[in-house]
Amino acid sequence: MTTSSPSRAHWHTLIIFAATAGLLWLFFRNIDIAETWAAVTRAHLLMIVAAIGITFVTYTLRALRWQALLKPIGHARYGAVYRMTVIGFMGNFLLPARAGEVLRAYLLAKREGLGAPATFATVVVERLLDTVTVLLLFAIPLPLLGIDVGRDTAVFGIVAGAGSLAALAMLVLVAGHPERLGRWAGKLSAWLPRRLADVVSHLVQTFAEGLVIMRRPSQLAIAMLWSIPVWLSISTGIWLTSLAFDLTLSFLGSFLVMGYLAVGVSVPTPGGAGGFHYLYLVALTRFFGADKEVAAAAAIILHAVSFVPVTIQGLYFMWRDGLTLSGLKGMRAEAQAAEKL
Repeated sequence: MTTSSPSRAHWHTLIIFAATAGLLWLFFRNIDIAETWAAVTRAHLLMIVAAIGITFVTYTLRALRWQALLKPIGHARYGAVYRMTVIGFMGNFLLPARAGEVLRAYLLAKREGLGAPATFATVVVERLLDTVTVLLLFAIPLPLLGIDVGRDTAVFGIVAGAGSLAALAMLVLVAGHPERLGRWAGKLSAWLPRRLADVVSHLVQTFAEGLVIMRRPSQLAIAMLWSIPVWLSISTGIWLTSLAFDLTLSFLGSFLVMGYLAVGVSVPTPGGAGGFHYLYLVALTRFFGADKEVAAAAAIILHAVSFVPVTIQGLYFMWRDGLTLSGLKGMRAEAQAAEKL
């Protein structure tokens, strides 16, 4: 046990490093660095400042949506929800394997007296709502802009959309019978030692109980409605940053770019580095005829706009709460263990 865990962590780090390096190589391989820097210096600063302001609007909306998802399992103050949202996304940027998702659920549950597994269940629902919303907005501009995204992309969008809806439907079924699911999990883990089997059964049942919002269509609809302004805000940031570089990207076109960026950040590199940059470059050059150096410059600044402000604010909130990055790393294991209690 003690030797395999460091080995797994070592290989995990190597894989993340290789993925990041490979994606950044794809991004920079045909880019003239001098011309890209020149494009950065010519960017319209006021547009970038406006995009930074929109970033904070996005996290305000994210916190309001999470609060709506949390409502069925207990009361959570908006201030605490916002702080943990920001700290969590900062953790996604600075820690490996999107650790911030687990940490923000754990920290909020601890602060507001909620169950950790139930709180983490709301994060799972949140991610599914994100996927459904992004795919919906991605599909809107295709007929209006007359853009052919290619058969492979279209098929991927259909499959991903169907998969997300199927996952939501499964969560609805699971949420309807938490005690039955707990017993089922107990039977599956019958080969485990009794104490461990009880833990697994309790974990699954508690997680299902955290999906109580799936049993309340009106509240789920409210959370889904919050997802639309969240992603409209994100697309506005993409649009404003692109305009800062005089790229001919319409607001509707930003929905298409947003879909590509969502795929880019799904690769578990720190802050989506590499995947974010490369897929923005692909989308702008392929569908909007952008100059590759200007698009590369916009990708670099857009990534900074998307992640640097929330990281700075997250570090400030950590300092106010007496937390440190090393403490968060240690807390990650504690958080994962708390999901099982």
